[in-house]
Amino acid sequence: MKAVILAAGMGTRFGTLIPKPLTSLKNEMTILDAQISKLSKIDGLDNIFIVVGYKKEIIMEAHPEGIFVYNDAYAHTNTAKSLLIALEKMNDDVIWLNGDVYFDSAVLDLLKVSQDSACLVDTKKCADEEIKYTLSDIGFIRELSKEVKNGEGEAVGINMVKQKDLKLFMEELRKVGQKDYFEKALENLTLSDKLKLKAINIENNYCKEIDFEEDLLDVQKHINESEINNGKI
Repeated sequence: MKAVILAAGMGTRFGTLIPKPLTSLKNEMTILDAQISKLSKIDGLDNIFIVVGYKKEIIMEAHPEGIFVYNDAYAHTNTAKSLLIALEKMNDDVIWLNGDVYFDSAVLDLLKVSQDSACLVDTKKCADEEIKYTLSDIGFIRELSKEVKNGEGEAVGINMVKQKDLKLFMEELRKVGQKDYFEKALENLTLSDKLKLKAINIENNYCKEIDFEEDLLDVQKHINESEINNGKI
């Protein structure tokens, strides 16, 4: 199994001058630090690839031990093309995630045991800018985009493609537009019934994409509460 962290974007909504994955969560721990630490604990995962673009040198200096993939067109492309660049180096099951998501380690345990390609989801009411999903009659993901109406909830930005589906997924990533998110390729495949994509509910576990300052504050609050509950502080 491999993992990919998508960290090439400019994070314009968040309004920071540094790459958003290097945003500090607590003390000196960044979003990227937390992601790498938790991914590294997955049994059977042998490499974590980090796709970089915007101010790549800063990320590479922060993690000199990392395996980096460079999207030189980061300013003109989106997560579909960044992910494709990384997947072209692989022939395994792959877990991938956006570089701005903080999560409890337990959500990875839910994902890694799936026998199908899958997206982690929750069932909360979500805002217009979130990636929403609907389910087919047999319980697999049907629609997957920001434009979904009456969605079941939110796709939280952590996903897995099984080796058997990898070639198909890569072919669709090549077809979608330069500015498309990777979810566009997944949705094309689910709507055409070419891919069974499982929705795995994170249930009571915490997972949040950090798009705005209020999201960061919520994550920091969760970290503090978790440390108190676990007797760390």
